[in-house]
Amino acid sequence: MELGLHVADFTWAGGTPELGRALAWAVGDAEDSGIARVTVMDHFWQIGHDLGPYENAMLEAYTTLGFLAAHTSRVRLHTLVTGAVYHDPGVLAKQVTTLDVLSGGRAGLGIGAGWFADEARGLGLPFPTAARRFDMLEETLSVVLQMWRGDERPFEGEYYRLERPLNSPGPLSRPHPYLMIGGSGERRTLPLVARYADACNIFGGPEAGHKLDVLKRHCEAVGRDHEEIEKTSILSVAPDTTTDALVRSLLDLRATGFTVVYVYGCGFDDPREAVDLVASALPEVAEA
Repeated sequence: MELGLHVADFTWAGGTPELGRALAWAVGDAEDSGIARVTVMDHFWQIGHDLGPYENAMLEAYTTLGFLAAHTSRVRLHTLVTGAVYHDPGVLAKQVTTLDVLSGGRAGLGIGAGWFADEARGLGLPFPTAARRFDMLEETLSVVLQMWRGDERPFEGEYYRLERPLNSPGPLSRPHPYLMIGGSGERRTLPLVARYADACNIFGGPEAGHKLDVLKRHCEAVGRDHEEIEKTSILSVAPDTTTDALVRSLLDLRATGFTVVYVYGCGFDDPREAVDLVASALPEVAEA
């Protein structure tokens, strides 16, 4: 099992003036410890739930990923996950390509249909019906993959029209940057994973094994080996989480079928404490 650090909570000691320094130290420690990936959310407000109220600190994703690229040299960098309706696909392809070039081929794209209606409406961002969001997601996937291939033919979709999808320079990653699709919907999301993605991201829990079985069936339907797709999940830790408890949770996810878990900390005053906790589990799960 491989572990990633998902940075989702920026409410740390020192407040806004210390955010940049604390984040740089944390990702440096993560890389040095052997954590292989670092991700951030594509949100503009904090999302509620265990991470706190909307008003808590949140950094814009692609600016933050560029900052992380400058403070690391080995970890893979991507969002978990980009809301497709927040970004025109031609610009998104360019953003990820730029990150890939400047990071030396370490960028990925995590993407989904989006879900946070309050945030979108609060900031005046597009948030159409779920059916339209999934249609826009699929068109975005087509555009991004076409641009990463260097194919400049016009793209004519229902929602997006690109007369010349030029992308120069192209990405360093081959055949293209890592592509993850987040979500577990059986009718729209998992079929898109089977057709397009290098990885899925599905919440753990009682339904997770069933969702992976559904993904396997969708892969069979399109003639794809489901083993080609990385099965990833996400897990939270708090200051009172012990290494033993974290390892047990990770091994449960491995038994379900996940091979990568992105761990995020909630309620830590210093993000390096969360990094230390994740790193302490690495020896126990590396061979799982």
